[in-house]
Amino acid sequence: MNNSHPFIGSSVALITPMLDDGSLDYPALDKLIDFHIEAGTSAIVSVGTTGESATIGVPEHLDVVQHTVEYAAKRIPIIAGTGANSTSEALELTKEAKRIGADACLLVTPYYNKPTQEGLYQHHKLIAESVDIDQILYNVPGRTAVDMSVETTVRLAGVDNIIGIKDATGDLSVAKELVLKCPEDFLLLTGDDGTAIDFLLCGGHGGISVTANIVPAELQKAYLAAISGQKELAKELNNQLENLHKNLFIESNPIPVKWALHKMGKCQKGIRLPLLMLSEESQPVVLNDLEELGVI
Repeated sequence: MNNSHPFIGSSVALITPMLDDGSLDYPALDKLIDFHIEAGTSAIVSVGTTGESATIGVPEHLDVVQHTVEYAAKRIPIIAGTGANSTSEALELTKEAKRIGADACLLVTPYYNKPTQEGLYQHHKLIAESVDIDQILYNVPGRTAVDMSVETTVRLAGVDNIIGIKDATGDLSVAKELVLKCPEDFLLLTGDDGTAIDFLLCGGHGGISVTANIVPAELQKAYLAAISGQKELAKELNNQLENLHKNLFIESNPIPVKWALHKMGKCQKGIRLPLLMLSEESQPVVLNDLEELGVI
């Protein structure tokens, strides 16, 4: 893998900031984009899981991606979240992301309807062959109820514009098998903050992170140290972030991270039902992490 690839290192699974009534907050989004450019984040994922893709309708979804692409103005790569459990909807979102000017698309495995491995293969192959834009697979079985096998991933790696996978299994045996079996130029990105450094140390190329919303510069340093084989430095840098990695999932993502960014003064409290603002019981836990890291 060429270490100059733009998606090497830490990319952010960006929240979609909202006003207290749940409407979109574009001025806050602009400030978050600038925050990540200044911090050296590798790329921004727009309207993925952390960006509340499940509760943002298609017109708004595309508006957020378009606004992000236009405001970023090529200062940072933009990866559009375009996955869906309907192949036709995922195809349409991916076509629109290409038209808008996104640099790549991230496509989660179809959730809820539990396709077979062959169904997963045909779904992703059709979208990739239909839309000429770089595409990254996204396997997160804890949310989707379907687990893309390493064998299916390797098959899809043979499709020209499927360039990598975000693996959020948190299973390092899967990471090692992906490193062993996937082509050398196939991007292996972690989607699990708690195991990310170990994923990178065993041959991964980067990650798409929730934690990066809060401490983008610090996380990038840890990732790049791990990618370059500086194990002790990577572990030392990551040790300071371990509580945050864990506690940003004290309730369902993106509940804790949106509350944390609100406390940092970067967005209002808006989040859409069925998700609620972080509970009073959990708030002191996340607040303590923010204070210890000096971000508030």
